Amino acid sequence: MQFPASHSSEPHRPEGDPRPGRRRGFGRAVSRAAFGIMACMVVGAGLAVGAGFLWFTQQVPTEEITVRQEADGIVVLTGGASRIADAVELLAAGHGKRLLITGVHPTTSERELARVLPRRQHLLKCCVDLDHSAVNTVGNAAETRRWAVDRGFRSLIVVTSAYHMPRSMAELSRQLPDRQLIAFPVVTEKLRREPWWSSPPIAKLLISEFLKYMVAQVRMRLEPAPDKTDVARARIGSGS
Repeated sequence: MQFPASHSSEPHRPEGDPRPGRRRGFGRAVSRAAFGIMACMVVGAGLAVGAGFLWFTQQVPTEEITVRQEADGIVVLTGGASRIADAVELLAAGHGKRLLITGVHPTTSERELARVLPRRQHLLKCCVDLDHSAVNTVGNAAETRRWAVDRGFRSLIVVTSAYHMPRSMAELSRQLPDRQLIAFPVVTEKLRREPWWSSPPIAKLLISEFLKYMVAQVRMRLEPAPDKTDVARARIGSGS
């Protein structure tokens, strides 16, 4: 008995049909194109980051400035002994009415500062406020805002290390957009004498600070701007 030939659902392809090879070739071409696009994106991102870092290094002062104007107040962000000494000298020279030292260690008192600055004890007693609550630059800016609003100050001289100044000014400008901020960078002798690219420790410090600056910029764009009523609520909550 003869059985009828079975019929396949797939169409019969003659030998040597080039279509499967074409599909494989097309897939490889797509893969190569995608890899090329990704490589270009990675290179582009690297160039953008590199350009951003070079821009950042130009924002870091390498020479201390001479303050030729007066402000209502002076604020110094702790992190180096020379910062506080320079801020106190600005206060002694009459460049501000009061000084806020923000980010002071909880165990540091006015008496201990007086021992470090014996010639300025009278200023520490009359015209210097200590903030022990701030633990980072964001906290420094928030406490500076409360202090400036409480005192009614419209202009501030900002004292901090040169490499820390771009991030500090960004955070303070966000908290105090309607105040005049005057930067007074404290420049270390090493930063003044050596270009950053010739000193691995300085280069490492600047790269670290640049990354922190970029993270801060992203965070400030994602977070809502500080509410003008925040200071009043904080003042009521603290009982002041």
